[in-house]
Amino acid sequence: MKRLLQIVVLCAFSIQLASCSTTAQTVDREQYREQAIRILEEVPLIDGHNDVPWQYYNRADHKLLEIDFMNTTELDPPMHTDIPRLREGRVGGQFWSVYVSPHQPEPEALQKTKEQIDFVYRMIDRFPDHLELALTADDVERVFEDGKIASLIGMEGGHSISNSLGALRLFYELGARYMTITHSTSLDWADSATDDPVSDGLSGFGEEVIREMNRLGMLVDLSHVSPQTMRDAIRVSEAPVIFSHSSVRALTDHPRNVPDDVLDMVRDNDGIVMVTFVTSFVSEELRQHIGERNAYRGKLDYLYTGQPEKRAELLEQWNEENPAPKATLEQVADHIDYIRDRIGVEYIGIGGDYDGIPELPVGLDDVSTYPDLFAELIARGYSEDDLKKIAGLNILRVMRDAEDVSERLRQEREPSEAIFEDFE
Repeated sequence: MKRLLQIVVLCAFSIQLASCSTTAQTVDREQYREQAIRILEEVPLIDGHNDVPWQYYNRADHKLLEIDFMNTTELDPPMHTDIPRLREGRVGGQFWSVYVSPHQPEPEALQKTKEQIDFVYRMIDRFPDHLELALTADDVERVFEDGKIASLIGMEGGHSISNSLGALRLFYELGARYMTITHSTSLDWADSATDDPVSDGLSGFGEEVIREMNRLGMLVDLSHVSPQTMRDAIRVSEAPVIFSHSSVRALTDHPRNVPDDVLDMVRDNDGIVMVTFVTSFVSEELRQHIGERNAYRGKLDYLYTGQPEKRAELLEQWNEENPAPKATLEQVADHIDYIRDRIGVEYIGIGGDYDGIPELPVGLDDVSTYPDLFAELIARGYSEDDLKKIAGLNILRVMRDAEDVSERLRQEREPSEAIFEDFE
């Protein structure tokens, strides 16, 4: 009986301690968030990838007035981004993605990319009190100091240049400051992470694309490309490369994530990995779950050909019996930890991919939640200098290095006159 009473007392004491600990943790996190906000008001938080232009294309055929960008929460489904929430999230700089589908003829992709860029300019012009175009690192800092969100343009996929260096140069003149080398499909000159290889990395023309991007001062973005394309591009590039929205493969073995040997090359190249919030890139448990679900769906397709109602019923039953795990803010922080521990905090940025994905990690529901991620990093022991680098100083350094390389190369060589057929 005495032993039983001791257990009851210990349990009660433990519960009280746990309750106190939870309360203290809540207080601490709120304190960390206030500190995070202060840091993000001192340096620009520059996000590497946001798909608002694609949302406007899909939802309103680029008609800016049909969606109120001052409040997109009432849409069905809601968007992740609008002006008030960007402000609440202390976003100081945003690379707006001008993405078009790679599953169309490349000349058509080229035209639609120009329309996406036109939309970004119209969006900036409509909200002059909040947004301003930025073309250089100095522009970003000046716009941030003026209390606005520096708006940069990133092209998502080399299919947009339709095998033309002339088109690449024109997109640079239109304001594009990075190009993701591929999207989900391999090109004639570069392999994607999610398609069969064509060139075993970069072809000869692909290497010429990298060299011309260096001369222009356009950042080489290696999100979406195969590991061999990553290696080839870093080998060829004279300027730092970026991953605008990727995480690390050691934690989540998704083909879109960055392998360890490439992380080491990023360090040697002085580049940056902008850690993303894409749930299947963040959580290995979720990635495995998606694989199991897809395998079961394939089995149903085989077993019940011609019976769509039966397949839908059984798949719904499987979903109910096997709820998907949730990716979390803490797992995003784990990817940041991993990069810091392997190559250093100097090579980390943030690339949320808001409005480009249907689901987000718990705790990172929209663009207002960036301070929560930085509060988590404070709780993990990151210094204020570390956080300023991750928020924006690292990508500003990469941009300035690319600008310096461009200035040198423009003095050393003329624009490339190579055409795709020269390498066939």
